Amino acid sequence: MGSTEKFTTFLQIAKDLNALNIIPLLMGSVGLEIVTRREWDASDLDIHVPGDSRGWEAPAETALHNWQGIMSIMKQLGYKLMDLHEHEFMKDNLSVEFGIIDTLPDFAGIQLSELEVHSTEGIKYYLLSPVQYLSVYQASSQDSYRAENNNFKDFDKIRYLKKICKKT
Repeated sequence: MGSTEKFTTFLQIAKDLNALNIIPLLMGSVGLEIVTRREWDASDLDIHVPGDSRGWEAPAETALHNWQGIMSIMKQLGYKLMDLHEHEFMKDNLSVEFGIIDTLPDFAGIQLSELEVHSTEGIKYYLLSPVQYLSVYQASSQDSYRAENNNFKDFDKIRYLKKICKKT
């Protein structure tokens, strides 16, 4: 499944989240591909929604606001819950993981009020700017687990984002 198909899948999920009054943030490589118009070999969908700002410290069952509604949406779309702690669902070899948008200020210094709402076919969602993505990937690069398990792909993204952020 290419990034265009992954983005289409994100829009399907986002439309249903909008019906719950949730505007999701498309994170990860798929979001970065949309923003930079460059292929980053996205392997999954990372979607951040409102939740407990304590992040991983909050109980998995209550970490995401309206978790029951999100689970219902994903089940209706044919996804199976694979990992409650990671809030990961799977369908047709596509992993969709939900994170907590409210952790961005402490994690990467990004204020939620700074996020820009986008709309495609009436579906509302957030995307990070290149500068905000740079902040996220720099913060993520400090995590040794992520660095070891991502084959240092984040460092390529950081180099690219630093280059394009200098131009703006």
